[in-house]
Amino acid sequence: MATRFKSVIALLAAVAVVATAACAGDPASNIDATIEAGIAATMVGVAIEKGVKATMAPSLAKEHFNRGFTYGELGEHEKAIQEYDKAIQIDPDDAMTYTSRGGAYGNLGHHEAALQDFDKAIELDPTLADAHLTLGKREYMRGKQHRSNRLLRVASEHFQDAVDADPTHINAH
Repeated sequence: MATRFKSVIALLAAVAVVATAACAGDPASNIDATIEAGIAATMVGVAIEKGVKATMAPSLAKEHFNRGFTYGELGEHEKAIQEYDKAIQIDPDDAMTYTSRGGAYGNLGHHEAALQDFDKAIELDPTLADAHLTLGKREYMRGKQHRSNRLLRVASEHFQDAVDADPTHINAH
């Protein structure tokens, strides 16, 4: 990471030299060069900012995911959800984050929100056994609670989907 920032600083220094050279002398007589140098410097700055964000975003999303996971392990599910929300804002296509947030919602008794997250996770990655397993467990518990054979069948389908998604998953059998 430090090397990347050194490169950014070197590039900015080069842009400053070019802009200074274009502006040398009487700026009024060389206004076109001054404007072009300013536009070029702005475009370089925007490109650098996008590049830095793009390289930092995955690690930042992972950091929020890890914090959410840790809060969940500590039983602080509301804080976990806040961290998962931040991770999803950065990387809205990470199915595992939706699965984990769904688990946190479920632990708080927010079953609809949990089911929405599990569905989203499966939509993003139909092969994610963890999402199928967790959804199956939730539906199984609801089926037992409400004595609903329909929910128990749905749970069974999710358990089978988990096995189909990852036959080697230790909890899928």
